Amino acid sequence: MQESIVNGLLVVVALLAVVLQIIGTKPSANMTRKQKTMLWRILAATLLLLVLQVLDASAFAVFGVAGRWIRLAIFLVDYLVIGYDILRKAYKGIRNGQVFDENFLMAVATLGALALAIYENGDYLEAIAVMLFYQIGEWFQSYAVGKSRRNISELMDIRPDYANVEQDGALEQVDPDEVAIGTVIVVQPGEKVPIDGVVVDGDSTLNTAALTGESLPRDVHTGDEIISGCINMTGLLHIRTTKEFGESTVSKILDLVENASSRKSKSEDFISRFARIYTPAVCYAALALAVLPPLVQMFALGMDAAWETWIYRALTFLVISCPCALVISIPLSFFAGIGGASNAGILVKGSNYLEILSQTKVVVFDKTGTLTQGVFEVNGIHHNEIEDERLVEYAALAESASSHPISKSLRKAYGKEIDRSRVSDIQEISGNGVIAKVDGMEVAAGNDKLMARLGIQAIPCHSVGTIIHMAVDGKYAGHIVISDVIKPNSRQAVRSLKAAGVRKTVMLTGDAKKVADQVAETLGIDEVYSQLLPADKVAKVEELLNAKTSEKARLAFVGDGINDAPVLRRADIGIAMGAMGSDAAIEAADVVLMDDDPLKIAKAIKISRKCLNIVYQNIVVAIAIKLLCLVLVALGFASMWLAVFADVGVMILAVLNAIRALFVKNL
Repeated sequence: MQESIVNGLLVVVALLAVVLQIIGTKPSANMTRKQKTMLWRILAATLLLLVLQVLDASAFAVFGVAGRWIRLAIFLVDYLVIGYDILRKAYKGIRNGQVFDENFLMAVATLGALALAIYENGDYLEAIAVMLFYQIGEWFQSYAVGKSRRNISELMDIRPDYANVEQDGALEQVDPDEVAIGTVIVVQPGEKVPIDGVVVDGDSTLNTAALTGESLPRDVHTGDEIISGCINMTGLLHIRTTKEFGESTVSKILDLVENASSRKSKSEDFISRFARIYTPAVCYAALALAVLPPLVQMFALGMDAAWETWIYRALTFLVISCPCALVISIPLSFFAGIGGASNAGILVKGSNYLEILSQTKVVVFDKTGTLTQGVFEVNGIHHNEIEDERLVEYAALAESASSHPISKSLRKAYGKEIDRSRVSDIQEISGNGVIAKVDGMEVAAGNDKLMARLGIQAIPCHSVGTIIHMAVDGKYAGHIVISDVIKPNSRQAVRSLKAAGVRKTVMLTGDAKKVADQVAETLGIDEVYSQLLPADKVAKVEELLNAKTSEKARLAFVGDGINDAPVLRRADIGIAMGAMGSDAAIEAADVVLMDDDPLKIAKAIKISRKCLNIVYQNIVVAIAIKLLCLVLVALGFASMWLAVFADVGVMILAVLNAIRALFVKNL
């Protein structure tokens, strides 16, 4: 056995040398000071243990009787070099009433092994080797967790350090918290956009990868809205802020990610409860293993008690019972899953929501702004008595005083500067449309109610969309079809959801039935409910929730507007569009899509399922191996150092498996 342990120590030295080589000549850039110190302690303890093994007990015979105690003292020094922090943590736990943890288990097991070795005048190697291998496992776990945290921090490195404000012709760097709404800030090429706003001057290309996970740059021009956290790549931008820094996109993202770990999943709660029950149970089991078999052998069977054998087995039992693999890897799996989702532009507000998302079987969509762009465009001009361009021009001029999205789409279709001097006597008739004088002619633009009000016969339109009937000087001039634009990825998003195992897709909208039915048919949505008020949407979601065949079949609602906030709260999991979605929707949601791409919904579900699969793998493998090893130890088929190898190995494998949740690019 000693030869095997020595060989193991030589392997450890070689492995640590390789680790140092991989990390590089500047380990401080990749490790914390604590990790670096621990690494040197491991190397020092390993080398000292190898020297003691080379010297052997005969080397201390020259000191006579004192040689035994000198040898013991050197071994104890080695033990303290590698294990003093474990002893300190175990003492603090006992003092604070939190006795049963992995530090207590390791301290009792190794000190007990040392006591047995002293009693038998035996070998101290095994006790120190157990502590050494345990610390090596802890170091690898610490380094892996730290690396995953650094990766996530780098992915979310979007917090701006300053904002440029122009004062007296010079740029002054100020704290973003000090910038008031309406201030014009300057963002130079290579700088982060610190606060949400509107571009008032300049054209540029933005890198939005930190927010959306997409590497494709986005072009912005004067008049475009811009969100914080992007990196300005090319031109100089002047931005008028529309929010305070605390309410800006970048602040909300960081807050969501930082607070995500406070919302624990059922799996994490299970592991916490399991550890609280499991650790005391194995301690009492170890005590029973140390006491009961010797008593049975001595009094019932008339055999030698063999106290040393059973105490040794009990101490080995304590070593292998450490629940490190579970306690560390399960929270790390969820943390990595949330970090991987963030890298893909999907913000999950807690591991509990990640768990619910993995069980999603019904996805309910709002239409406008979710499946469609919420941007109305002119899609057709029918039955016109004058040229298309002239009809659109008259409509744009007549609607020039309105801020309605329909009016904006008409002005956009016109594409020229509006000359307000050509327009007079504007009358806006609520629920009907607009009547105005354009170039001295009376122009009416509105729905069929407006035409009926003016006594003009409107020609019905069979196209789907908003119909703007036009009349010039009392005569019908044709109609313009305006409709919302379906997002490029909406159809693929619905297909991807079904491929991911979602059983049913539903669309809820306040739009007319004809419009809603056409959008649903185009996208392949299973069910559609139209002409709904916000309260009707909540009632419909309640109805769908009550119709679920299984409690584990979760319902997700996807929306973007203020009116969607109540439904986002009521659904099992609420998913909001983060780029153009309202603050109320983002606040109410459990998951936020940073680039408003509905295709990310299926990806979010796949990420959550991968994360949960990793969690279940770690739970099953760790518990199964531990139970098997505990039985082998109790029966005397496993020694202490083999037990700690198994324990540390399972922990390292579980941690490495957990970190896989961070990589989601190909999902």
